Amino acid sequence: MESANSRHPARLGHPGPSVTPPSAPPIFQTTAFDVPDLTVLHQLYDGTVPGDIYTRDSNPNHTALAASIATMEHAEAGAVFASGMGAIGSIFLALTSAGDHVLVADALYGKTMQLASRMQRLGVEISSFPVSAPETISSHVRERTRFILVETVSNPLVEVADLPAIIHHAGKIPVVVDSTFTTPELIRPVELGAAIVFHSASKYLNGHGDVMLGAAAGSRALMKQLTETASVFGQNANPFESWLTQRGLRTLPLRMQQVCQTTRRLAETLSRHKNIQAVHYPLLDGHRSVNTARKLYPNGTGGILSVELRGDGFEVVNRFMQAASGIPFSPTLADARTTLSHPATTSHRFLSTDARAALGIRDTLVRISVGLEPLDQLAAELEDALNELG
Repeated sequence: MESANSRHPARLGHPGPSVTPPSAPPIFQTTAFDVPDLTVLHQLYDGTVPGDIYTRDSNPNHTALAASIATMEHAEAGAVFASGMGAIGSIFLALTSAGDHVLVADALYGKTMQLASRMQRLGVEISSFPVSAPETISSHVRERTRFILVETVSNPLVEVADLPAIIHHAGKIPVVVDSTFTTPELIRPVELGAAIVFHSASKYLNGHGDVMLGAAAGSRALMKQLTETASVFGQNANPFESWLTQRGLRTLPLRMQQVCQTTRRLAETLSRHKNIQAVHYPLLDGHRSVNTARKLYPNGTGGILSVELRGDGFEVVNRFMQAASGIPFSPTLADARTTLSHPATTSHRFLSTDARAALGIRDTLVRISVGLEPLDQLAAELEDALNELG
């Protein structure tokens, strides 16, 4: 007999069984999952039956996205995190202990550099090697080197790492690759021999500027380590943003194709403007990574380029951004719309002027993240803004 309590609002709202599944993946926006009894609970923990218990540990949206990214990266397994920094943070926490050593490329995203500095406070030694000289890696490796960290294309000077050479010279040391700028549409580091590839999925994988998420792919054993670490440290992803990123993956091939084509032609156009001192784009003649870029990325290196303006530091950048009113100044990248950013005051502002200069990040440097707008429109808007500089 049905009790009055079974009709209480707290018990309502669960859909019944259906012979017509949804054509789009559903969102499992739940904290926990109901377990029928202790027998099934033990089976869930042992992994002998499929299912989830608590969303911090796993959720169908996490699982589906991780599997999709693993498939695209041609890896055994995947994992998802609260952000790209959550991904690299989990990698450091899972793979290192006090007294260990990590070798990093000298060209890295600013927040990754900050994370490496924080890890030193926990007893992990950090040293760097020139990404343009992978043959020097063996001289930097130590007995307790746990992994080597590199970006496929560096932020913001878009220097291309010669991944095959780096992996070769690393020998038995695992190589961890940040492929945020390039995605599995342009390169698959695990196929080349990398141990882990990771992404800020907030960027191209999602592609619409409305998600904060990270992702990684590699062996099942490594992904299990990362997932367990993310759960312990609260770096887990959430269901809705996993779902949004899964939706973004559906258009990734088309988006990457367009931004690569537009960025290449835009770089060529901007390189001829009198008010630009230098254009940093790997497939341009004269770029220090051009030979590696042409070898690894014949179809493009993604949608990022940087320009150095002629003029006086912050003042000329401010005037340029104000004149380019149709293109927002937004300290992110890989949105569907084109955005501008100023590395010296955003991603690398924690460094001194001299430290930034040593990395080649000058006050006149502007990073352009090319979106899905037509080339003619972007070229006209940027040239008009440059002309305003006099």
